[in-house]
Amino acid sequence: MKLGILSCSPRAYSTRRLREAADQRGHQVKVLDTLKFAIDLERGAPDLYFRRKHLSDYDAILPRIGASITYYGTAVVRQFEQMNVFSANSSSGIANSRDKLRSLQILSRHQIGIPRTTFVRDKRDVFPAIERVGGAPVIIKLLEGTQGIGVLLAETIQSAETIVELLQSQNQNVLIQKFVAESKGRDIRAFVVGDQVIAAMRRVAQGHEFRSNVHRGGMTEAIELDEEYRNTALRATQIMGLRVAGVDMLEGRDGPQIMEINSSPGLEGIERCTQLDIAGAIVDHIASHVDFPEIDLRQRLTVSRGYGVTEISIPEGADMIGSTIASSGLMDNHVNVLTLYRDAAVIPNPRGDRELQAGDRLLCFGKLETLRHLVPKKTRRRRCPTVKELPELPVANQVHDHHDDAVVETMREAI
Repeated sequence: MKLGILSCSPRAYSTRRLREAADQRGHQVKVLDTLKFAIDLERGAPDLYFRRKHLSDYDAILPRIGASITYYGTAVVRQFEQMNVFSANSSSGIANSRDKLRSLQILSRHQIGIPRTTFVRDKRDVFPAIERVGGAPVIIKLLEGTQGIGVLLAETIQSAETIVELLQSQNQNVLIQKFVAESKGRDIRAFVVGDQVIAAMRRVAQGHEFRSNVHRGGMTEAIELDEEYRNTALRATQIMGLRVAGVDMLEGRDGPQIMEINSSPGLEGIERCTQLDIAGAIVDHIASHVDFPEIDLRQRLTVSRGYGVTEISIPEGADMIGSTIASSGLMDNHVNVLTLYRDAAVIPNPRGDRELQAGDRLLCFGKLETLRHLVPKKTRRRRCPTVKELPELPVANQVHDHHDDAVVETMREAI
């Protein structure tokens, strides 16, 4: 396998370990500076140049995209995807996880534990927002930040309002988040590779520091995750569209609370804590999946005119309840069920003999006209407001006439 590691820091611990692991396994590996690429676009021929030379063929890439170059880095990864090169993490997954608000918005739709969070811009909304997350103390976070940078603890409502207003005055977007007091300055980092949590450690803040990041002096200990925490880390990674990730979780009263999902997790802290060859596990995963490059499913499925993808919910009292997918009439109308969501379970490519229940959600592909009739009537009415009749005169003429009338009326008042 010929592997390219996209990194602007070839001497960093993580980059060196990944290169060593690939060398030890007999793969060809090269560290490529992400900022030295040129993206060429031409009809039917996406291409890349590196240091002003045409890039040779690679079987796979491993992105290590820093927060400061997210936009350009994801563009480079996306270009590799268009060239059918396998990427350990997808460009969309990196973009999803890098923005804290975006990642929580995605997770909030699923049965994944997250601290209660709010996002506001108007300073008059700050106090009600703090009250909605449970009152002070609260955590205030910048939307982009790593290693605990841009994470603040406000002990009182007044200090929280002051911090938020100050940051917003500097054109910074911030999240207001419930302070999970029971975590007591501790969190869990679960390292996910593919469909396994290969390592986990607990980080404990020291002294008066509430942030447990290793870069903030946090102490670490290797741990074995129970099934609930392991499944939460795996599902969050998959929902985000990542294959390699560091999932940070708080230990809340109601179970795991996802804080952040890191698409370029550092290896130094967790390898030294657990004494596991995590870099090797990442390289082995890439080698075993190199034949399955990223495919934008929606892009591919909706390229045909009149076809699309939608999610169909089955409410209480629906005719399909109790019938199987095969007998529901979906397949007869050329509607393919790609995935079935039932509570917290995700069932890909469900069998035709699976019985449907109230509350099920079906991800379907088919003709848009057929799919439209499957959307519940109430939802359809809400999404399709009544179309008003167009005026007889052209709209531009009407606006012009109204403007003239207003000018005349203003002149009369002035006289």
